[in-house]
Amino acid sequence: MAINLDDPKKFKPLVGQAHQVAMNMLRPISRKYDRAEHEYPKELDMLAAMIDGLSESGASEGAGAAGVRRDEKDADRTVKNGANLASVMSIAEMCWGDVGLLLSMPRQGLGNSAIASVANDEQLARLEGVWAGMAITEPGVGSDSANIRTTAVLDGDEYVINGEKIYVTSGDRADHIVVWATLDRDLGRAAIKSFVVAKGTPGMRVDRLEHKLGIRASDTATIIFENCRVPKDNLLGSPEVDVKQGFAGAMATFDNTRPLVAAMAVGCARASLDLTRDLLQDAGIEVDYDRPAVLQSAAAAKLLQMESDWEGAYLLTLQAAWMADNREPNSLEASMAKAKAGRVGSDITLSCVELAGSIGYSETELLEKWARDSKILDIFEGTQQIQQLIVARRVLGLSSSELR
Repeated sequence: MAINLDDPKKFKPLVGQAHQVAMNMLRPISRKYDRAEHEYPKELDMLAAMIDGLSESGASEGAGAAGVRRDEKDADRTVKNGANLASVMSIAEMCWGDVGLLLSMPRQGLGNSAIASVANDEQLARLEGVWAGMAITEPGVGSDSANIRTTAVLDGDEYVINGEKIYVTSGDRADHIVVWATLDRDLGRAAIKSFVVAKGTPGMRVDRLEHKLGIRASDTATIIFENCRVPKDNLLGSPEVDVKQGFAGAMATFDNTRPLVAAMAVGCARASLDLTRDLLQDAGIEVDYDRPAVLQSAAAAKLLQMESDWEGAYLLTLQAAWMADNREPNSLEASMAKAKAGRVGSDITLSCVELAGSIGYSETELLEKWARDSKILDIFEGTQQIQQLIVARRVLGLSSSELR
């Protein structure tokens, strides 16, 4: 199938609305909630209500968390631009406003993408409208998600969950948490499943909130599970342990969330580029897109180089989302997009701080904040190094045991 790299016309109203929200609602409160860490941005409640209204009207395709459902195939194989592509485009625009506030949006948690990707039809209907954070990382278990120690043991009609999860985005504010746990440590990756746990369930408690470098508007929690009992129907997808399938079921979640995180990095980097271009222009430095970079000032040449890097990250992000919409396996492309956008996002935002000098380093502008926010986008949902390892395995046709 062929991909058209032009922005789909049907998404332009959605993207335009997202840009207006970013400029008029998120930017004005960006510094406020960066300083007031852990204080819930109440202004987002009105924005969430607007999105709910759009959803009910059918005018918001891609405004919420979409999923990668590998088991579905379009009978006519028609090439389409769907919810995944719309999501990354609108998320990029929202993060042009503020990444931390986007991550604080009610009912738009990373756990919602997990539900959309893995849940069966009954679960999708039952969990519609929840706000779900996602709990993967554990103390001593960083990038290797397959080494998860949190356990889930079936006891009658319930699973009993025990373990500790750290760095859970929206872990305090979300009303549900998608918890990754193993049914049997001896069976390795294949036994890892995800469970939806409602807030207030006995045995589940938020232990602490983290103080962070960036995305300070978003709460990041440590959650403890002690004999936490959840209905067995809250296991997302199939409870069967398929050793042949291995980790594929759980990893389908990342095929969706990694392009979303790439889109966040793309949006934050775009904000830095736009402001830096304006600041350079105010200083008398014009960037001419019709002349070779070597014939322009060092500052203009640097901006042009960053623009080209940004374009590569943006196109990789669109490709990964487009493939998901067309039910094409996109694990390689999702990791490529995440790796490129995460690295480029940090490089661009820091370079913009450098180009802007004292203005970039001070709180006069948001450049220093974007530089702080962007770093996490190169870390969570799989670090830069892990993404490169995944890409290498896919390209070389090697397993995780063959290439570590």
